[in-house]
Amino acid sequence: MEQLTGVNDFLTQLLAISKPLDSFDMPLLDAHGATLAEDIYAGSRHVLKQGSRIRSTQIGLAASIGLDRLPTRPHPRVVVISAGDDLVEPGNRLQDSEDEFETNSWMLTTAVKEAGAMGYRVHSIPDNHEKLKTVIEDQLVRADLIVISGESHDESFDLICAVLRELGEITTIYPNIENSGRHNFGTIGPDKTPVITLPGDPIAAYLSAELFVRPMIRTMLGAVNIHRTILKAQLTQDIESPIGQTSLIRASLEERASLLVTPLAEQETLATLSDAQGLIAIAADSPGALKGEIVDVMVLERAI
Repeated sequence: MEQLTGVNDFLTQLLAISKPLDSFDMPLLDAHGATLAEDIYAGSRHVLKQGSRIRSTQIGLAASIGLDRLPTRPHPRVVVISAGDDLVEPGNRLQDSEDEFETNSWMLTTAVKEAGAMGYRVHSIPDNHEKLKTVIEDQLVRADLIVISGESHDESFDLICAVLRELGEITTIYPNIENSGRHNFGTIGPDKTPVITLPGDPIAAYLSAELFVRPMIRTMLGAVNIHRTILKAQLTQDIESPIGQTSLIRASLEERASLLVTPLAEQETLATLSDAQGLIAIAADSPGALKGEIVDVMVLERAI
């Protein structure tokens, strides 16, 4: 079944299949970077808060009150797969004009690590039904979440859809995001492992990873904050957005008397994605914003 849906509605459905992982006690050094599963007290004093990320200072505090282990939710294990018969591993040669270097698995594996997961990149690029099915089934034993992307051609997406429907319950949707595409989501395998598929275009894949995959991972971690920080900033130039579609416009940030945000040129290039410090979020019912207006910015990196 295929359907058009809003960003928030889609995210709600994804979070419903992204349950917090079971907690267990971990040695202090192993617990670093994970999420605290319970409140910690030193006598009657509340010293560590459930849902917080365990940083070096929390490790030190735990040691100072005599603890050598902490109750934690582990890092979700996320397997990232790219599928498509025209994809070529970087380091090899493109054979014809239809070929393209496989980009998404490299980018998405590191993106899920940045969200707090253990990312596993599948090194092979399955290009037919049986190969893809075998790869997915092999990966189910080590996955809390599977993320799959295809190339930009419809044949790749149709291949992914067909395989996943043999393995579980899958829904296909079109989120109303500018320059995005079809997505799948559902659960597969005997343990009903969550799976999500993203568009083949690297920019669209990354934006979907920010909007959807990152909150899924953060939910599995039991984190208090599952979303990126949203700041208000003053727009330095006019921007347009199509009615009916949510726009995420790559931008730079600058601190002056107030926080300024400037859309980057050449929004269609991957280099612009690499340069972006934030994403200007324009709602689907808005035609854009004018210079001087205050807009919402999802902060990716604030080096200012």
